[in-house]
Amino acid sequence: MDGHSRRVQFLKVLLPLVAILMLSTVFLLSRSIETDVTVPFTQTDIDERLAEQVVTRPNYRGTTRKGEEVRIEAKRATQGTEDSRPTASEFYGQLGLSGGGVITLDSNSGMIRPDKNTATFVGDVIITSTDGIEITTDLLNTALDEIRGDAPGQVNGTGIIGNFSAGSMTFGTEKKDGPVHIIFTDGVKLVYEPQKAER
Repeated sequence: MDGHSRRVQFLKVLLPLVAILMLSTVFLLSRSIETDVTVPFTQTDIDERLAEQVVTRPNYRGTTRKGEEVRIEAKRATQGTEDSRPTASEFYGQLGLSGGGVITLDSNSGMIRPDKNTATFVGDVIITSTDGIEITTDLLNTALDEIRGDAPGQVNGTGIIGNFSAGSMTFGTEKKDGPVHIIFTDGVKLVYEPQKAER
């Protein structure tokens, strides 16, 4: 066997060995892949969401028959069960008036019923309007198809003429295309502050 044949036989053995060495080096030196991916929910959270059908950041947007914008949002909502109603936490609403004003509604919890065109705000309800009125109450019922609502319990508020309280309150339009009025009833008390009225 001449020298050329010996070299060919030697390379037939050497080259596959070099290829195997190079491949093993690639796998040994490659970065390890992180297989332990953390999920931002605990197993308890996942089980609870599946059991209660929890929705995060639900929102409703619509318009009234007059074209006024209605927007309602919540931090978290549950479907409810046979024994409990569907509820939402950190319930927030915004009613855009046709004249350009805005009424905002904020509460601890609430419930929206698009099938009945209603939304209910429950617990530490704060109602504010762009004309400077702020009202607090425990329960507020509102419509979704028009700017209308009522607070059947005690309300306390402040406005440009002073501080006031009443046993109940309603708001809405008296005429079909008229402005929105807030009406206080059942023992209305007003502490008139002339300085506020003059501003």
